[in-house]
Amino acid sequence: MATMTDAALKADQLTEVLDRQKAAFLAELPVPMAVRKDRIKRLMKLVHDNADALVAAMSEDFGHRSAEQSKMTDIVSVLNCARHTLKHMDSWAKPEKRSVQFPLGLLGARARVEYQPLGVVGIIAPWNFPIQLCLTPAIGALAAGNRVMIKNSEYTEKTSNLLAELGPQFFDASEVAFFTGGPDVGQAFSELPFNHLLFTGATSVGHHIMRAAAKNLVPITLELGGKSPAIIGRGADKAKAAQRVTMGKMLNAGQICIAPDYLYVPREDESEIIENIKQSAGTLYPTLLTNDDYTAVVNERHHQRLTGYLDDAREKGAEVIEVNPGNEDFKSANSRKMPLHILRNVTDDMKVMQDEIFGPILPVKTYTTVDEAIDYVNGRDRPLALYYFGEDGDEARKVTDRTVSGGVTLNDTIFHVAMEDLPFGGVGPSGMGAYHGLDGFRTFSHAKSIYSQPRIDVAKLGGFLPPYGDATKKAIARDLKL
Repeated sequence: MATMTDAALKADQLTEVLDRQKAAFLAELPVPMAVRKDRIKRLMKLVHDNADALVAAMSEDFGHRSAEQSKMTDIVSVLNCARHTLKHMDSWAKPEKRSVQFPLGLLGARARVEYQPLGVVGIIAPWNFPIQLCLTPAIGALAAGNRVMIKNSEYTEKTSNLLAELGPQFFDASEVAFFTGGPDVGQAFSELPFNHLLFTGATSVGHHIMRAAAKNLVPITLELGGKSPAIIGRGADKAKAAQRVTMGKMLNAGQICIAPDYLYVPREDESEIIENIKQSAGTLYPTLLTNDDYTAVVNERHHQRLTGYLDDAREKGAEVIEVNPGNEDFKSANSRKMPLHILRNVTDDMKVMQDEIFGPILPVKTYTTVDEAIDYVNGRDRPLALYYFGEDGDEARKVTDRTVSGGVTLNDTIFHVAMEDLPFGGVGPSGMGAYHGLDGFRTFSHAKSIYSQPRIDVAKLGGFLPPYGDATKKAIARDLKL
């Protein structure tokens, strides 16, 4: 596998690897299941044997990232994905028998669908989970029998460089290749004539990726983001709901595409729920600046962006509640760690209610009836995730039936993405297409239709051959009946 670390990487170098992968893919067809499994196992070994180094690189990139969190979200998650895939990929790859129209089946005709690999899959990975979000889709692509090229984020430079250095120890460039570099490399990468391209990142960048892929009619999967709501129903255990929302919002310092972006609560419960969130934050993270469990904001640009959201909200009338359990001095600290901020009295003209937050800021809105929350969600771009808390089954059903989102977790946050057998993906501005498990295998496969004609001359028997006569007229008359 080639190591590509020069920021000035040229398009012809990318094309060289792509051509090499395409040629190797075609020469190998059909791709044996044993070969696919071997590649997945080598990917597992890359992660397993270098887990500590990868965790350290991620922490260095963030300015501090919880080692335990990184092991759970980026190391163990990849290994679990691989284990699940290895266990089920044989059944995923089996041809599916399909029915044929009467009377062809009686005459001996047969139909089936075979799942064939596409060729070379390109993966553009983000910085927030720099191991998980490049390797889990790679596992699905490899299971389907493809070759893989990965462009890692320049925001997590240490991690990206380490992956590029480790790759040659486990893969030839014709199998899996990692690339690093800035926006110029990313643009060149997105314009390559892949057989499929998966991008995980901001919706704004997704527009550019889609346009670039369209130049070569490359099919794409977009995993984007947006403003994922959490709705607490009147029948919910408010303390438990607050604790789970706090967990989802402060994990990775809120730098998660499916973090609860804003919270909707019954008007009369707002103060109590906010107090519960403050208590939960203090229990989960009694201190922040020196707390190894709490992650920093990835870079100064994003820290300033988040600070700008708070300033804008204050200026427009929001109440900003800083949750600082240890009474620490963040302004004087040489750190990008940011405490949780709860915002009350938010309005739609505030930037924090327009952009995906991607940080530890939680706007709170109130409703009189849950229908208000549903209407608010439906009046905006469809979110990547939605969360509902409550024991009222009818209300939960109403929320899930009347809203459209990429995925849902009931009475918790985040967890649906960890279910390997559930598809993960967005809707519209929050993404298109899905992967994970069987759905990922099929995303990275071509469902090839195969029809076997019986020996009998079906075309003549059915009147399909000219000159058209009585048999043709009878077939048409039969099929025109309602």
